[in-house]
Amino acid sequence: MLAGCRTLSRTFISPPTKRQWTFDSHISLCCSAPTLSSPQNHLLPSNRHVSAPPCPSVPASSSHRLACSAAVMELKEVLQVLEQLAPLSLAESWDNVGLLVEPSNPRPVRTILLTNDLTDAVMEEAEAVSCDLLISYHPPLFRPIKRLVQKDWKQRLAIRAVEAGMAVFSPHTSWDSVKGGVNDWLVGGLGSGHVSVLSQAFGSSSHSHRLDFTVRNAEELHAVMEQLKSLGGETTLQHPASRPDSSGLPVGVTCSASALTSTVQTLLGHKSASDSLSIVKLEKPPLPGHGQGRLSVLDQPVTMETAIQKMKSHLGLSHLRLALGSGKTLGALVRNATVCQHQLNLGAARRY
Repeated sequence: MLAGCRTLSRTFISPPTKRQWTFDSHISLCCSAPTLSSPQNHLLPSNRHVSAPPCPSVPASSSHRLACSAAVMELKEVLQVLEQLAPLSLAESWDNVGLLVEPSNPRPVRTILLTNDLTDAVMEEAEAVSCDLLISYHPPLFRPIKRLVQKDWKQRLAIRAVEAGMAVFSPHTSWDSVKGGVNDWLVGGLGSGHVSVLSQAFGSSSHSHRLDFTVRNAEELHAVMEQLKSLGGETTLQHPASRPDSSGLPVGVTCSASALTSTVQTLLGHKSASDSLSIVKLEKPPLPGHGQGRLSVLDQPVTMETAIQKMKSHLGLSHLRLALGSGKTLGALVRNATVCQHQLNLGAARRY
């Protein structure tokens, strides 16, 4: 899972057995069961010391406890760490991610429990260790809630979290989408290959439009910019020419969508700007390596049977459910694989 501390780093780890990962900031993470893993993405700074002494194996259903023994953090600080590790903006629009339960009386975060799903058993463990923050990969609250009653198990868990003063956070598809996250780890089980993103994630931008126009001289440019500044500062000068040419002084500004109408109205009040005005909608910048789904073109093709064994080992499972493509056998070669929404596609329900 994710390990964070005051000095931010991105670490996705998946030890096959329970191990104690200790950082020199006195933050320790107990992990069990396959979670996020990508050895090449253990991006700890060189000045961070990590040790992993072996511990006895534990059941795959166990949760994961992060205990801060010295450097206590406030909830908002922990949320900032999680946001920098995997921004919530990477999550799918339909998903319900982020802080789902917030205590009315904030308290320092000393113990964090990580789990794939929030269940009664996990909640009992969280209460037993006086958990301050429970991170559930799948959101325990998803659909709109009109009442909080005991007969609904999800609502019952939310009530218990509130009564215990425990915060609940869910990252879900933001951890799928982030570079080095769930999808990269899952497809990496088949071996090395050229990995690309299926659905590219894009960054956010405060400015959505660029307006190009011409003014007569520097004096008119100054007057125009002063008017635009008076609108609230949502317009930025981009590329004025150093001196006018035969047609005037070319100017470019960018603005937010909310400021577009007022910016255009201001420019229409200047004849030279009005006559030459052009508007371009800006595209959001892509975030390389981030996005939903992965396609891996394997460096070395393997048979379907070998691929199954590789994934069993990678996931720590005794069985997988496989749907073979029409006319395919276990001897068929797997040259590429895709991952989307936790599903691994090898070309094509049978258990092996």
